[in-house]
Amino acid sequence: MSTASAVDIPVAPEVAEAAETVPEKHYTHHAGRGPTVHRTNPVFVQRDISSLAVAEGMNVLEIGTGSGYSGALLARLVGPAGQVTSLDVDGYLTRWANLIHHERGLTTIRCHTADGTAGYPRSGPYDRIGAWCAPPLLPRAWVDQSAADGRIVSTLPIAPVPDLSVLAHIRVIDGVPTVEGFTGGNYIDATPAPKADLKVPGRWIDWEIRTPEHAWVSLAWRERDDWHHSGARATLERLRHPGHTEQARDASPSWGAVRCWAAATADPGLTLAQLAPDRMAVGHSTPTSAAALTQDGTILADASDSPSLTALRAWMTGWEKAGRPATGTFLPRLVAADHGQGLTGWDLRLSPPEA
Repeated sequence: MSTASAVDIPVAPEVAEAAETVPEKHYTHHAGRGPTVHRTNPVFVQRDISSLAVAEGMNVLEIGTGSGYSGALLARLVGPAGQVTSLDVDGYLTRWANLIHHERGLTTIRCHTADGTAGYPRSGPYDRIGAWCAPPLLPRAWVDQSAADGRIVSTLPIAPVPDLSVLAHIRVIDGVPTVEGFTGGNYIDATPAPKADLKVPGRWIDWEIRTPEHAWVSLAWRERDDWHHSGARATLERLRHPGHTEQARDASPSWGAVRCWAAATADPGLTLAQLAPDRMAVGHSTPTSAAALTQDGTILADASDSPSLTALRAWMTGWEKAGRPATGTFLPRLVAADHGQGLTGWDLRLSPPEA
């Protein structure tokens, strides 16, 4: 098991210097294209690029072109002897980014419309791979296209439900990936086609309603549900209209840490739901029961004697007995996985710090 843990990556001096020369607003609010919603806080962009440790002359693969700003920073860092290949599923974004780069006289970066989970072997191998989107697992293609002693930075799920992820810093030696550390954070889900609604996760939504308020549910046990999703529908209904409510013993438990603990249990009943706009809940469900903890410390359940409520209480008790470990103290590991349809690689999973 890896002994890596959370790391705090500051903005590197060379990245800060590059940011002084790259006009961010020229990319994110270009006069010809207009503002792009596919953009991240520039401070986070600079931090995550810093974790790649890009040097002059390197060959870099970027997954997620977005506005083109991050690619421009990378092009500045690799210098005239390096190369940046940027991929995005949205051809509108890649075409405009190529034009904006051309307008600024950049010759060492090219943007391509492609599914980034497959990488881009034509221009590899890559010294660095930075993914500003979240694939369902660490793709084997990225590792295969990494150069010797390559580095990969990507948001990766820690459970098969949305919005449970960390930004992993991975080193590839002799074709073997190892997690060196991770930070909190999340990027848009990597999807085979552009997303129309950026407020909804791109995968693992098992049932969704849009009126009177938007709500959805995601089940780790989805493969056991029936073809018309009766289990998912019932779970969402039980959590939206609970038969029992109570307050957690800690009125405001650490939301992120409890979610990591729930993911680390690897319980197949793990459930995540958006019950209303800005009201998320994590918990446990079965085809006949459901219970979840909301961000404000409220526990919802179908009944006071719900088996799922018992499971949720056990999770929270386990977290408290372990000393209420923070997200950064969990231990990451990569597990070989095959998600079907040719998508193979490694799932990122966390273990409690005492394991």
